[in-house]
Amino acid sequence: MSEYNYNYHDDDFSLDKAQGYTLLIQIDKTTFTYAVTDQNKLIAIADNHPIDELSNPEELLDLLSANFKNVVIGLPATGFSLLPQTVFNPDKVAYLARFLDVKADEKVLSQPLDNRNVIIYKTPETTLDAVEDFGIRNSVFTSKGWLNALAKNQPGDRDLYLNINGSTVEIANFSFSKLRFYNTFEFTGEDELAYFVSLVTDELAIQPAYTYVYVSGDADAGDKNLSRLSEFFGKVEINTIQTLAIPHEIESHKILSLAALSLCVSSEAL
Repeated sequence: MSEYNYNYHDDDFSLDKAQGYTLLIQIDKTTFTYAVTDQNKLIAIADNHPIDELSNPEELLDLLSANFKNVVIGLPATGFSLLPQTVFNPDKVAYLARFLDVKADEKVLSQPLDNRNVIIYKTPETTLDAVEDFGIRNSVFTSKGWLNALAKNQPGDRDLYLNINGSTVEIANFSFSKLRFYNTFEFTGEDELAYFVSLVTDELAIQPAYTYVYVSGDADAGDKNLSRLSEFFGKVEINTIQTLAIPHEIESHKILSLAALSLCVSSEAL
């Protein structure tokens, strides 16, 4: 949530009705964004709040202490690994975590990512401490909703989905609507972004000229990142998938990852 700012409240939004609302919180490295939904409608959103506000709320005290019907918290990952559910053994998480190079100030979590894969990921201990009052069972891997939203919308086998957050890009690909590839990359400019996307197409044996790229997050039609990608790939467009009814003044692709957390209401971290 680094390159845009939103602070929106619907005229009908009232914390007196919180018992019928869902609170979505997506945490970044140092900040978080929250959204409130009423069934499938976005009724409030605000970004760039410091993480400390979660554990010691001042500005958001009324909101964060309200009795919401549901709460979903998207946790950031400093490293992750995917395993098929058929081979995953929860008793082996500590052993598998060795491959993530877990630091002393990080904790490891695992949970189903979809109906085929389990994700094992590490997240800062300070982040877990900040959301302790909300309960770990209300927390999910931050991009779980985004990936599930893509899978539900019949992705093509030659389609690549990008979600850009500052200098980080997530790239996903599906085969017969099943997750085939997912990874994140740090990039420093449009050339490096194009390089990483090309690297993925090479690994997946997809011809760039026949690859369709759909972008969400920190992106605008015709910006330097999309313009550069357009030089290499068959089609590059803004991702138009929506998981919520969103007011016209908010560009849905920029909050797709956050809004898609609404698909994780019944999810639990293990």
